[in-house]
Amino acid sequence: MGVDISAPMTMGLGPAVAKEMPIESKGFPVWLRDVPGIEFRTENVPFKEEMQRFVKKIVELMREEMLFSWQGGPIIMLQIENEYGDVESPYGQRGKEYVKWASQMALDLGAGVPWVMCKQPDAPDNIINACNGFYCDGFKPNSYNKPVLWTENWDGWYTTWGGRLPHRPAEDLAFAVARFFQRGGSFQNYYMYFGGTNFNRTSGGPFDITSYDYDAPIDEYGLLSEPKWGHLKDLHAAIKLCEPALVAADLPQYLKLGPKQEAHVYHEGIDIEGLNLTQYRSESRCSAFLANIDERKAAAVTFLGQTYYLPPWSVSILPDCRNTVFNTAKVGAQTSVKMVDFDLPLLAHFSAQKQSTIHNGVSYISKSWMTVKEPIGVWSENIFTVQGILEHLNVTKDHSDYLWYITRIYVSDDDIAFWEEKEVRPTLTIDSMRDVLRVFINGKLIGSVIGHWVKVVQPVQFIKGYNDLLLLSQTVGLQNYGAFFEKDGAGFRGQIKLTGFRNGDIDLSKSSWTYQVGLKGEFLNIYTMEENEKAGWSDLTLDAIPTTFSWYKTYFNSPDGTEPVALDLGSMGKGQAWVNGHHIGRYWTLVAPKDGCQRICDYRGPYNSDKCTTNCGKPTQSWYHIPRSWLQASDNLLVIFEETGGNPFDVSIKLRSAQIICGQVSESHYPPLWKWSQSDFNASILINDTTPELHLRCDDEHVIASIKFASYGTPQGSCQKFSKGNCHAPSSFSVVSEACLGRNSCYIGISNTVFGSDPCRDIVKTLAVEARCVSSSNNVGALKL
Repeated sequence: MGVDISAPMTMGLGPAVAKEMPIESKGFPVWLRDVPGIEFRTENVPFKEEMQRFVKKIVELMREEMLFSWQGGPIIMLQIENEYGDVESPYGQRGKEYVKWASQMALDLGAGVPWVMCKQPDAPDNIINACNGFYCDGFKPNSYNKPVLWTENWDGWYTTWGGRLPHRPAEDLAFAVARFFQRGGSFQNYYMYFGGTNFNRTSGGPFDITSYDYDAPIDEYGLLSEPKWGHLKDLHAAIKLCEPALVAADLPQYLKLGPKQEAHVYHEGIDIEGLNLTQYRSESRCSAFLANIDERKAAAVTFLGQTYYLPPWSVSILPDCRNTVFNTAKVGAQTSVKMVDFDLPLLAHFSAQKQSTIHNGVSYISKSWMTVKEPIGVWSENIFTVQGILEHLNVTKDHSDYLWYITRIYVSDDDIAFWEEKEVRPTLTIDSMRDVLRVFINGKLIGSVIGHWVKVVQPVQFIKGYNDLLLLSQTVGLQNYGAFFEKDGAGFRGQIKLTGFRNGDIDLSKSSWTYQVGLKGEFLNIYTMEENEKAGWSDLTLDAIPTTFSWYKTYFNSPDGTEPVALDLGSMGKGQAWVNGHHIGRYWTLVAPKDGCQRICDYRGPYNSDKCTTNCGKPTQSWYHIPRSWLQASDNLLVIFEETGGNPFDVSIKLRSAQIICGQVSESHYPPLWKWSQSDFNASILINDTTPELHLRCDDEHVIASIKFASYGTPQGSCQKFSKGNCHAPSSFSVVSEACLGRNSCYIGISNTVFGSDPCRDIVKTLAVEARCVSSSNNVGALKL
């Protein structure tokens, strides 16, 4: 999972995992559905008993571990429930009573820190109601006695299989944060700040992908997402410079600067209205936020007698009400292009086909695979037969994604003749199903359906006599949002029937069905180091035709270095994968639509999850995170269960890193935030050198090995597409190379002095650089100059 960030720590509490819960269902364990008489998140005694038991236990554990702020720990606030206000209406009065009960129950635990409810307009007086969303600058709590809290600032969005990748521009995210504090906000928390991975079967949705990267400032591999991370770092450094004024004033003073331009001023005991710059007392605590909320036009505004230029959809931060140290639309942080590299060999020490090979002077064992087929249908004695269709989760208890439904159909000579005479085929119809359905006739896969409660119309072909009809119901995460979502269930709803028979339709909803939970390989644990040899593996030949419902295994050595490790499953279809017995999650190579992505991402204007999407026409996810803590030096076991017939021979282990880094900073940018300092605890800030700087930095244990582009003047384009303009300093490449090559990071001043001369007078100059990073453990002696 990912990590949201706030400082100090807050903690959200509600019903959550009290027993094993493989699948994400908004924190509710699947066994909770089986409690007699239970209804989730409403005035319901069984639910309240389970919820209170859990919340009480967690609070007690935190108290025992001395984690609360009054004990010297980091937790300053707790949360009860989450975004219940969005779904409260369908519950009626029972929902309102539940909110009151949950609030009082939490307070009665005596945690000693405030409690908060997100998106809960009717939160009781002694509970803080907070805002979640892309923007919260206009949010007001339901009481003047409560602080303005933004508990979830959505810096990205969820990604589903077959979907595009959401991206929220750094400029807009910074704009939203600056506007929140500009208009009186007191606490802001990113969701997510550190992306994560839905290992095992914890992804919800349904159909949420295994990656929980969420376009976060730090991705699921622990790598910085630039420029988002760097731009937010600068933003918060600028806000930190405003701290003396922010804490000295109860509320900001509003000043209208234009039709869509405004200032909010935090000051100590001064009426800003009517003052000009010469009358302003620099020793007072005063900070200002100047906003231009026009989505298209820049504006020049006058504030305290001085003119300030504001790009569209931006906020400028003035910690001393005079000097601009940051503007949300002017990104000085580098851009990092994260890539995977180094296709590492998958080893096999058990195959008769193994042979030594030489690659780049290193001896490897050629990659090879072993395989075993997964039985279709019944594979154990733990089956049962009942009349009618049972709900999926009530049968599986979430021990597996998979549930087999098996029945037998008799086809007469008359039926065959009827189909031939009428030139029709019998059809299986199901009123509604979710998430994946596989239909088998006599062990042969004849069709698949994907969807969330969609109707199934599947033509089938039977032979004369008895035919085995097998339906494989598969979950791909459980419903995790909305009212009454515990009733959503899985599998089939409504009637199941066969149409087109001579004597009329056959109602399979009343037939006898045999049920088999899960896969044989799952329950034999053939993906573990201890049990995998018992599966009866056989060698997989290179010319083997990819088959459905097959298990594969191979071995690989842990790659050298510290770069994050990724498993490239782009050649596979759909299934699950394990490394050394650790479940790295579901995989699926569903491709995103070819259209709907923007060639140029325009940060201006309100953001939504369909704006600035990427990855059109490509698989939603191909790389899967393998934590290095799961690996041993050699002979790491990789096991894959494949449903649709992928090619394991093209599976590879790769290293992920930011290989390309770019920077683009002009003379009009502000000096780096680290150069600014406060003279004392007031709003006066000092700076000795006002020269802007371009800063480049590789990942840890990486160095800048080559400079691909460098131009000081009027360069054109963007990262990986830079080109020289009409104005170019001849020394650009040598200056950048001398400052950066062989180093993990470097700083370059943006001034004529640094580059030896002015390449074009009376023109604002820009420095654009593209560099390549390599691991410092590699041979970087041949640096490219």
